[in-house]
Amino acid sequence: MNKPKVLHVFPSFEVGGSQRRLVGYLNQTTASLDHYIYAMDGNYGASNAVKNFNKAPFPEKAIPKNNIRSAIGTCRSHLKAFNPDLLVSYNWGSIEWNIANIGKNVCPMMHIQDGFADDEHSGEKLTRRLMRQFMYKRCNAVVVPSNQLAQLAKTSWGIKINKLHYIPNGIDVNAFNHTKDLSLLAPHGVKDKHVIIGTIARLKPEKNIGRLIETFSLIENDFPEAKLVIVGDGIGMAALKMLAERICVQENVIFTGALETPENIVPAFDIFALSSDTEQMPISVLEAMAAGKPVVSTDVGDVRAMVAQDNAELVSGVDAGILAENIAALLNDAPRRLSLGNANQTLTRERYSLESMIQAYDDLFMSLTN
Repeated sequence: MNKPKVLHVFPSFEVGGSQRRLVGYLNQTTASLDHYIYAMDGNYGASNAVKNFNKAPFPEKAIPKNNIRSAIGTCRSHLKAFNPDLLVSYNWGSIEWNIANIGKNVCPMMHIQDGFADDEHSGEKLTRRLMRQFMYKRCNAVVVPSNQLAQLAKTSWGIKINKLHYIPNGIDVNAFNHTKDLSLLAPHGVKDKHVIIGTIARLKPEKNIGRLIETFSLIENDFPEAKLVIVGDGIGMAALKMLAERICVQENVIFTGALETPENIVPAFDIFALSSDTEQMPISVLEAMAAGKPVVSTDVGDVRAMVAQDNAELVSGVDAGILAENIAALLNDAPRRLSLGNANQTLTRERYSLESMIQAYDDLFMSLTN
């Protein structure tokens, strides 16, 4: 008997939070399902981390985003030909697939909303909110990883409680729980004497890495042993490098590019910093917590509620000056860094286990494909 086919449609399968969550799930689930992934832009950068990667058997040509009618027609053709047992769409960028599936009623569908792009960080666009109301109500299930998004799904999109599923992101704590290893950073001149402020992010506008670079520029003269390490890639790389060269000491800001195995570098950080304009439940924060690191962050999404209670005061505001003040406080207090990191790691084991997340998704996928 053939296993049910689950089709995951991403606007892009580049390395990012929702992609890494699915990678973690696929690498450890034992549910009797066949999972296929389709990236609308043709970017499969996160696929190398999947042990058994199944790319959906669709033509290589990207779905046209500048012609909604043509895009929906292409999606309908793909759905009809592939005939999955469940369609899983991710965020606003895959809305064409929801529309196409309603038109053909090929299979049950589930939508996962992880957050919003830069053009909606201050609020939903009216046309998108109305479309979300119309489309996501017709999904068999809507999944969100944060309490903030759960509230929005109920009040803004009108998702009924029986269709709404809050599944917090989970992390393999043991993968990040190892000793500090500078081998990936040594080629950049990083030594044991240095104190590392690190972040992991796609270099896109909503992540506002420019704010973090500005933050570092405010404190680097007072902390000559500090280094800022930026792990990630994206459209903003060139501009961010230019900014760092202009306002910081060049060798103090390190761009590593994207890494498929963040567990090999996060334990080397002394402080994890997040400077986003918008987030919900960022995987990168969980990874830092799992590695036993203190977190300094803008006050976005569920971040303040995610970290240990004593760490919560370091999640505040959206201003570079506030971030600088909080990072400086930790740079001056190594025992506090250790204490907060230990508390974060303990909390991650108790509340954000990968096993719990996998079980929740297994149960949901199986219920929708049977």
